[in-house]
Amino acid sequence: MDKGAINDPCRLGEQGRNDTIICLKNKEGRPEWFYSHSSILTDKSKYFAHQLLRPNASNLIELQCSEFNYDHHVKLLRLLYLPAHLILESLDSVKSALGVLELAVSFQCEEIIGCCIQYLEAVPWEDKEEEDILKAISKLGPVAMPVLARIQPVDLTATKNVFVSAVCFAMSINGPCPPFGDELKSSAQEQVEYMLGEDEDLPLVTADDEVRSVVRTGLSKICKCFEQELSSLLLESNLASDTAEAKIMHCLSDLEWMCNILPKMDLMKDFVSNWAEISANVLGLVEDQKLDSLMWGLKTKLIKVTAKVLDAVGYGSVILPAPCRVTLLKTWLPYIRKIKPLLDSKGNEENGFPYKMDEDLCQSIEGAIVSLVLSLPSNDQADIFADWMKADQVQYPDLSEAFEVWCFRTKSAKRRLMEGLNKVGNATISL
Repeated sequence: MDKGAINDPCRLGEQGRNDTIICLKNKEGRPEWFYSHSSILTDKSKYFAHQLLRPNASNLIELQCSEFNYDHHVKLLRLLYLPAHLILESLDSVKSALGVLELAVSFQCEEIIGCCIQYLEAVPWEDKEEEDILKAISKLGPVAMPVLARIQPVDLTATKNVFVSAVCFAMSINGPCPPFGDELKSSAQEQVEYMLGEDEDLPLVTADDEVRSVVRTGLSKICKCFEQELSSLLLESNLASDTAEAKIMHCLSDLEWMCNILPKMDLMKDFVSNWAEISANVLGLVEDQKLDSLMWGLKTKLIKVTAKVLDAVGYGSVILPAPCRVTLLKTWLPYIRKIKPLLDSKGNEENGFPYKMDEDLCQSIEGAIVSLVLSLPSNDQADIFADWMKADQVQYPDLSEAFEVWCFRTKSAKRRLMEGLNKVGNATISL
């Protein structure tokens, strides 16, 4: 043995009583020697026991390690000398505990394995760390159950209870949010959306009658709150104040959020029905003279929510009777036609005016309206086209595509009618 290659030993036990040498290759690639005790090694590790209790066994054990797990090897050797309660206290990070755990499994150190599992079960993880933990414990069997209990899927009843609680908080069903509760409410809304988008079991939860009843109750409450806040808004002495608009904008934001989650629960029809019911009253209040040059944020948000409704009805994801579709369109089309140029004008007058109908929103609304118009009975379409061509604003929404289709269908219908009459007449003569 080349004594010059031996670094200053890192003594793990009492000096003078060590009888075993563990050789590790350190980060620089040189061997490093750790003087140890066979009694400790054989008691704490089945691997070392097997190595040391063989006939003619050497007191030198060489361990291959890489630059990535060298420190974990050193940590493991030191932990072999500690009682269980001190092993747990010596673990100081998820990364270190995982590294030691993997080696403890290889060297069959049951006590250290148990301490690493106990540590990992008790401390918080990051997403990346959770993936590494799963890889490390996937083959450990029952000993890993405490860790797995943190990440295993919960049963449907528990999922339902959590979802209902989150929905109630997100929709303020049980009352207004406590002080500083707006951030918590926004967080609850984000988590409800996340659960609806990511959880494979949630469709079973959202089909539950109790869950759907809770959501419908919340929707009804928010719609009523919106109407009430809008009505009380006109009673404010100072409509230009920020606080005057704040409550009503909260309600509208909640309604916009509901437009994101209800389609995932097959409940968008409930939203459309509620919106259609309150639309006339809402527009009557918004178009009050007191709000002529105020509340542009409110008016823009109102258009955004309405766009969701028009999209749902226009493209057939929500099926309504023709009279309801006609009423919905005739209620909102004049307002959309009116508000778009006003918002454009304000944007041209004021640099940085934030309340505009961006191009995507405009195209979405126009496409939904065209589709909705084409789904109506021909006579109702004729009324809408006549009104559209008489209006000052015919550029938006542009119904020319729908008008062309209507003209073609009208001629086709007349041709079919005449052909049908001719067939009836010829049949009568032949008799």
